[in-house]
Amino acid sequence: MNEDRFWQIFFEIHQDLPREGPGDSESTLKAFSMLAHLPRHARILDIGCGPGAQTLDLLSLGDGNIVAVDNHQPFLDQLAERTAQRGLSDRVTLVNGDMFNLDFEEGAFDLIWAEGSIFIIGFENGLRKWKPLLKQDGYLAATEAAWLRPDPPEELQGFWREEYPAIQDIEANLRVITERAGYRHIAHFTLPKSAWWTDYYEPIERKLPILWEKYKDDDEALPVLEMHQREIDLYRKYSDYYGYVFFLMQAS
Repeated sequence: MNEDRFWQIFFEIHQDLPREGPGDSESTLKAFSMLAHLPRHARILDIGCGPGAQTLDLLSLGDGNIVAVDNHQPFLDQLAERTAQRGLSDRVTLVNGDMFNLDFEEGAFDLIWAEGSIFIIGFENGLRKWKPLLKQDGYLAATEAAWLRPDPPEELQGFWREEYPAIQDIEANLRVITERAGYRHIAHFTLPKSAWWTDYYEPIERKLPILWEKYKDDDEALPVLEMHQREIDLYRKYSDYYGYVFFLMQAS
């Protein structure tokens, strides 16, 4: 399939979703509360911000300023509208940028936040590459898909080999944090299953029947729809085996 065509269908599915991945406000609040010595007027870098649900949550939790980065301009436009409606535009800088090549000064941020986005660059690669952007003793918070049980069924393993072969268990991710990327581990917790459904999978499932009808004769669009339905069906069937884990760490 033509790549442009793939992304056109993909973003039609994802247009106007509350979130671009698993997450919820309660988990964002819980994670933020674990950063005990974060300055109240912290400078925060939100990488892969999407439409900005977590950006808005972070704005409500302190008086800091946020630089929100994404490479899909419609997401940034949506976030701009949402911050303007809340009178918060002066505290947010929107950047259309590439997380692989972030053009910021070293030591510029008190906190780097990456909900549902670090997988794009890879967990270890992201932790290493972004670390110089943190101030001394700065924090990084990221969610990452991880195995929750040691015995995932072959059907599920096959899916993850295709979609994200770097997935590993929580202990392996903790070793990356402390032994290979050189952070101090603060805490971690698994997002509740509702964080996958309420603002992400359920809105997608409500859209899919309309798109199935719209693209019923489109041999390029149908596989993209099928891909999303398969992902949802696998989580419904196997959600005890994997999840998103919030990892909180401090540069050292």
